[in-house]
Amino acid sequence: METNNLTDNLIAAVLALKTCDEAWRFVRDLLTEEEIAEFSRRFEAARLLRRRMPYRTIVEQTGLSSRTVARISKWLNGPLGGYQLVLARLYHHAASVA
Repeated sequence: METNNLTDNLIAAVLALKTCDEAWRFVRDLLTEEEIAEFSRRFEAARLLRRRMPYRTIVEQTGLSSRTVARISKWLNGPLGGYQLVLARLYHHAASVA
């Protein structure tokens, strides 16, 4: 997917958020409850894949299809590194706080 003014505006909006509350409110206005649930399941799948959990377990825990889990695995290990970046930052933050 190529970026354009619309996608750039969306990313700028995300970057303008300063707190979890702000992010939650924006996400809730932007997405339906089902979309939020789906994206949450996908992010959980990425987290579990990073922990090397078997696909079958991820499918059972998230309710995602094995095809979706495979696609997330491809992105997780792909050249863009978006999932890896966020997961590394979250784990680093959690380790710093503990």
